[in-house]
Amino acid sequence: MPLPAARICADLSEENRERNVKTASAGALAMSYLEDGPAGGWPVILAHGFPFDVHAYDEVAALLTARGARVIRPWLRGFGPTRFLSAATQRSGQQAALGSDLLALLDALHLETAIFAGYDWGGLASCVATALWPGRVAGLVSMASYVVIDISRQERAFTPAKEHAVWYQHLFQTERGRQCLARYRRELCRMLWQQWSPYWQFDEATFEQTAASFDNPDFVDVVIHAYRHSFGLAAGDPAYQELEDRLSRRPKITVPSMTLDGLSDTLKPGGTADQAAMFTGRHEHRVIDAGHNLPQEAPAAFADAVLTVRQWLHADEHD
Repeated sequence: MPLPAARICADLSEENRERNVKTASAGALAMSYLEDGPAGGWPVILAHGFPFDVHAYDEVAALLTARGARVIRPWLRGFGPTRFLSAATQRSGQQAALGSDLLALLDALHLETAIFAGYDWGGLASCVATALWPGRVAGLVSMASYVVIDISRQERAFTPAKEHAVWYQHLFQTERGRQCLARYRRELCRMLWQQWSPYWQFDEATFEQTAASFDNPDFVDVVIHAYRHSFGLAAGDPAYQELEDRLSRRPKITVPSMTLDGLSDTLKPGGTADQAAMFTGRHEHRVIDAGHNLPQEAPAAFADAVLTVRQWLHADEHD
């Protein structure tokens, strides 16, 4: 008989007690997270990307808690101590699942709204949640602007330069690619760090602190499915089909939003400022001297983006 969700979450919390890791029953997941700052502080969810984890935000969290924030940093599905509650649940990495996980975490923590901030998968999850449930997201910080995936567009070719930048996504479409990720996950992910952030000099200890999150038993399944689904080459979890249908209509972002680009981010050559029309509320775009792992490379700039959105919201409250 499967263990009840409350028992699974309690066991995970106890296993990780020395690391101050908490776990909540959030939809399909026993979602583990770090929480910093005052319990009554203004809430912000910081969502990491692939192949990264919550430690990308270590310095950002410190800067935000110093300004009164309650900072919540979840490990996304397939990463770190986060686990699926049921063995029967599809190990989906599709965008609707990622966004739904963040909403479920809000519910689990009894938060009506929060600022969402993220990059890579975390930016995708944050944009999806904001587009689908704008009443639950107070404000948004999104690296690479509007990152909701247009799956129908993904089925057609991009320029050779763009296809080259996402070589790993092509690799993951094959069984050989799956084997490569499973067998050489650290080597492959370290290579992505180096390619995407060419001027960031990280040490081995920094990488290994995050790489431990790749040992999650669902890491390979979730990652492979994420990129196959985004190419339109794998079926999604039927539980998210209605949400995927809504996302296919490219809903605009209506909440106050700060979007960011990394000047040396090789995944987004030329930046994403041209996506401004997808944001219909208050919006500002900034270009930061950093690569793809922007919050870890330029934590002050990322924290300032969150604080700016917070200031906008505070000003609106007093108008």
